[in-house]
Amino acid sequence: MENRSGTWMRRRAGALMGGRVLRWGLGIAVAGFLFWYGSYYTTILVWELRKIFAWLALPLLFLAGVVGVSLLVRWRRRRAGHTVGMEHAGALGCLGAVVGLGLAAVWLVYGAYLQDRAYMADATVVSDPVPALTARAPYVVGKAQAAPHLGDVTGEIADITYLPDSDRFATLVERRGWLAGYEVGLVQDVPLGGSSRSQERCAFDVSAADARISGWFSHNLGRKISAKKRWVRFEADDAYVTCSAGTPVVVVPLKRQTGLFVVTERPAGAALYDGRTGKLTITDDTSAVPGPSYPISLAARQREGTAAVGGFSDWWFERSGWDASEDGANEGNESEFTLRYRDGDGGSAYVTPLTPQGEASSVVAVSTVPTRHRGGGLAPMTIHRLDPTWSSPKALVALIKAEYRDVCCYNDDEVFEVTPTGGSTWTATVGSEQNIRYRVEGRGLFAGREATCLKAADGALIRCAYAAPGSPEEQELRRREQQKQQEAARPKNPREAGDLTQYTNEELAELQKQVSDEMVRRLKSG
Repeated sequence: MENRSGTWMRRRAGALMGGRVLRWGLGIAVAGFLFWYGSYYTTILVWELRKIFAWLALPLLFLAGVVGVSLLVRWRRRRAGHTVGMEHAGALGCLGAVVGLGLAAVWLVYGAYLQDRAYMADATVVSDPVPALTARAPYVVGKAQAAPHLGDVTGEIADITYLPDSDRFATLVERRGWLAGYEVGLVQDVPLGGSSRSQERCAFDVSAADARISGWFSHNLGRKISAKKRWVRFEADDAYVTCSAGTPVVVVPLKRQTGLFVVTERPAGAALYDGRTGKLTITDDTSAVPGPSYPISLAARQREGTAAVGGFSDWWFERSGWDASEDGANEGNESEFTLRYRDGDGGSAYVTPLTPQGEASSVVAVSTVPTRHRGGGLAPMTIHRLDPTWSSPKALVALIKAEYRDVCCYNDDEVFEVTPTGGSTWTATVGSEQNIRYRVEGRGLFAGREATCLKAADGALIRCAYAAPGSPEEQELRRREQQKQQEAARPKNPREAGDLTQYTNEELAELQKQVSDEMVRRLKSG
């Protein structure tokens, strides 16, 4: 009986063990399946955990060290035959907790400094002038002119982006509804000078391409991207639409994480979503992407990292680095202006006027980051120190209203976007959201006075409140003045002046005949 009972107990124990192993195996398999299937949420989870671990890495390592030392001391005392006092363990635990909290606070601050330093790794501070840039219509104007050109579209505008390659503004429109994607893409000319208003509207196939950023369930474009390529993410504001032969293509610049104790982001190619077929393509070669393929959010983060251009104490007390100018006409759109280079090679950059940290609001530098970049590293950022510097955008707006009060600002006219246009020059546009009428160009402070000139929207010089010495505007005004003086000194033809005494009798009779014929013609025509 005892043998039978023992055999039965062993069999029962084996069965219980097998059932437990089966349950654990099924649980692990289900968890693994959910982990793989939920690629979108696991990507978000891993990204956030990496950030948290980076902030808590040193305190956690210190805590692990304290626990290890404590266990080692307990083991050695037990082996030596000594009793382990709880008061010693408690004191050691309290000391470890205090030191760990202090280390966490220190690393929280110093880690942020190291993160800024990592983003500054590819930055260069130079005194060279900013390369010549092409002025464009303000972003606010491009946004205002999108809605009237959408026609019978019922969706809502999700994004407006300037495409420097084609010098056009692209508008992405979401279709209404929870389980819906995008409805249409609009690419239009918004000329700074001229009358062109060409536009291209390309519709999405809502049955085949039914996904959008932040969509629901299977209509989430982010979920499709994560299923295609894990561990990459993006910012919704980085995405934009282009039209290619009537086909809308949503371009989503991607980012990846790098680092263990100091976690930063790097470019990771781009996702292209075909609005007709719903096909998603992820590419690392962004040279053929029809627009700015480098994430603008990453360029902004690099620019923010300029606060660490000095040492840690300068960073902590905000004595170094620059901030984006946030007042006046640039309020709400103060950084990362997408502008084309004027040399004609098709290049473009994210350009930001910079002010020193603190109370000063004058623009003393300009940062540039290319909108296209090869490879998986950060794009090079160049910070150009200005000489001469500019007044703040708020002061420039007040100056424009005072010096050119006959053209600004009445009715709906206002001053838009004070943007860099190369060298040490800036350009502000004047007009309404539907009609840009003038531009004001400045060259910085000379002898304590801001040099500004009023031009037509197409760039033709009208006049200057104060022309910078040696500038092209000063030379043009001098040429005009010399031409006027020459015309004034030239002897006038008496006949041109209207002196009838200089005409002969025959000439005077002929003139009289022409006047009579013209009078008869006008009377007959009513």
